[in-house]
Amino acid sequence: MLRMRAAALSLTSTPYAFSHDSSAIVLGMGAPDPRTALVHVSRRKVHGDAVRAGVKHHLAPYAAKDTLEVDGLVVLDRACTALDMVREHGRAHGLAACDAALRAGVPRSVLLDVLSIMDCWPHSRCMRWCIEHADHLAETYLESLVRDFVLELGIGRPELQFGLSDGLTTAFADIVVKRHFFEADGLLKYGPDNPSGLDPLVVLAEEKRRHDFLTGFKLGGSRITYVDLFAGRRAALARAAREYADTCARFGTDTDDLTPYRVERRR
Repeated sequence: MLRMRAAALSLTSTPYAFSHDSSAIVLGMGAPDPRTALVHVSRRKVHGDAVRAGVKHHLAPYAAKDTLEVDGLVVLDRACTALDMVREHGRAHGLAACDAALRAGVPRSVLLDVLSIMDCWPHSRCMRWCIEHADHLAETYLESLVRDFVLELGIGRPELQFGLSDGLTTAFADIVVKRHFFEADGLLKYGPDNPSGLDPLVVLAEEKRRHDFLTGFKLGGSRITYVDLFAGRRAALARAAREYADTCARFGTDTDDLTPYRVERRR
């Protein structure tokens, strides 16, 4: 944010709006790595995309209605930003951006309207895929990345926030396909500054209790980390495929017996 404000002090010659990673960070949509991201600006007149002094300039037409002002910074809105992130970073991070847009209340139809303007731009097929598969139930950036991983397995469309309750205990799994759940296993929740504010040992104990409760319903599970998604993706895909196949072999794929225990998360 400080680098963006520094850039704003020098970008005075032509109109612009912060876009891509920059607008995603301002709007709370997440980005691949906010610590090292370039500052991104979109301008109606610039000689092609170029990086100068840590600022990436994009040639892109936009209207005043496509912008928002947040704390003195003019940024492209969530719909434009989501599709820009698809084009800049590809399918996984683009899906996370589209999830974030839906989660913030942007209708899918608005994303499709923006796509209609970008339809002849590069990566239009990937943008359309991300819009079609976006889901407002994805609660975190990492969950969105894990869902892209699960979709790559080709085992079916995942169900998000899968909840079971026996009347005494209620637990939710991030992502479920048939009788197998996939957990986005980030380190943040185990740290001293975790979002819950609880002692990390309490968080870990609760995580184990939830895992045991879910597997007690004859479900199998896979835990996926950020390293699995990128540096170790091929090995992680092979492992997850084995674990899913083992679950199907042991427990089958029918889930009718779980219907009496199903609950939905209140939002």
